[in-house]
Amino acid sequence: MSANNPEPTPISSSIEKLLKSLRGGDRLTTVTVFGRWEELVGESVASHVRPLKLDNATLIVEVDEPMWATQMKFLEADVLKRLNEGAARPIKTLEIRVKKRR
Repeated sequence: MSANNPEPTPISSSIEKLLKSLRGGDRLTTVTVFGRWEELVGESVASHVRPLKLDNATLIVEVDEPMWATQMKFLEADVLKRLNEGAARPIKTLEIRVKKRR
């Protein structure tokens, strides 16, 4: 419900608005990337790389070691192809960040 509309708002509509406000794109793409990450990239990659944020057509990922940043550059085309198979909007690039050590 809102001040202008006394009828309940479907939760899917609210989630869609939230995702758009976060510049994350549509729900299907977000669910595909974050919900099926290990399945799409494989267990070995998923154990060292995790998705952080979907910013329009760029997926920001974090790697646990600098070597994995290099590896992801080699795998980028294949990873993007796999991610885009189930996405409603295309993901065009990966932005790779190395996790800071504490």
